[in-house]
Amino acid sequence: MKTAIVATLPYPWRSSASVSFAQKILLDTDIGSDIDDAVALAYLLSEPRCELLGVTTVTGSVHQRSALVRHLLSAAGRSVPVVSGYELPLVIEQRQKEAPQAAKLADLPADRSNDPEVAVEFLRDTILANKGEVTLLAVGPFTNVAMLIERDPEVLSHLRELVIMGGKYSDYPTPWGPTEWNAIVDPHATDQLFRDVHCPIRAFGLDITWQLGMTPEQVASRFSGYPLLDIVLDWSEVWFAERDMLHFHDPLAALAVFYPEVCGYAAGKVTVDLSPGPRQGVTHFEKSAGSKTRVATSVNADLFFQQFFGVFQPP
Repeated sequence: MKTAIVATLPYPWRSSASVSFAQKILLDTDIGSDIDDAVALAYLLSEPRCELLGVTTVTGSVHQRSALVRHLLSAAGRSVPVVSGYELPLVIEQRQKEAPQAAKLADLPADRSNDPEVAVEFLRDTILANKGEVTLLAVGPFTNVAMLIERDPEVLSHLRELVIMGGKYSDYPTPWGPTEWNAIVDPHATDQLFRDVHCPIRAFGLDITWQLGMTPEQVASRFSGYPLLDIVLDWSEVWFAERDMLHFHDPLAALAVFYPEVCGYAAGKVTVDLSPGPRQGVTHFEKSAGSKTRVATSVNADLFFQQFFGVFQPP
């Protein structure tokens, strides 16, 4: 696994040193597909500086995804609003219909009608009630974020920061070439995010998150004995039934809210390919000094794993 330790570019809006105070977080997630969403939520619930204001879910089977969130919240003894959002992409057909890890829950909710506008209003109201203080951490396809922009184009200007896991910003080799799942599941939402958001953005692409991985055996060894991670370990059986690695895509974005120095960054402009075909949703990055958008360009794997596992306490 390739890692790099580099100096961090300074942020125009805050120090690059570790954040020492509580951070108000809204999480938008497609938990239930890749296991890393659950890993990220377990981290946020264990990070003492995280003030989790609410969670919205996105893409197919949103109610099952919300049930997974509520299960982890209950295990952590936390009461946090959970709101089901948009299931369908803005334009293209749905590519992510199921939440396979929900099979691990004994009390799945029955399918029922869903008003995704409630999730958009929840995000909007929470941001406006905490102007300049909220970090929106978006780690699924960006449909909810795009619809929030559509309903209120100025609301995200009141964020402290938008932190996303999505896209790919270099030619670092991954099995899917230039594509990344969150970006291509709703490419038009990805495009709207980068075109119409005017707050600081930090983007963690597949080229960087792919460098943080564990085998099933490593996950079993490191996750055992910690209540929240034990739950995630159980859910990971569904993931590992078809795959041989856990990559810490979303956990890196989550941890970097509190430890920005875990990555190096470059400022610039991101554009999204919307041409029909296999490249639809591919992201392109061009450096541009002074841009409010920064993409991760390197990661200190040792620091990541040290800080990630450091927040978990045995019972």
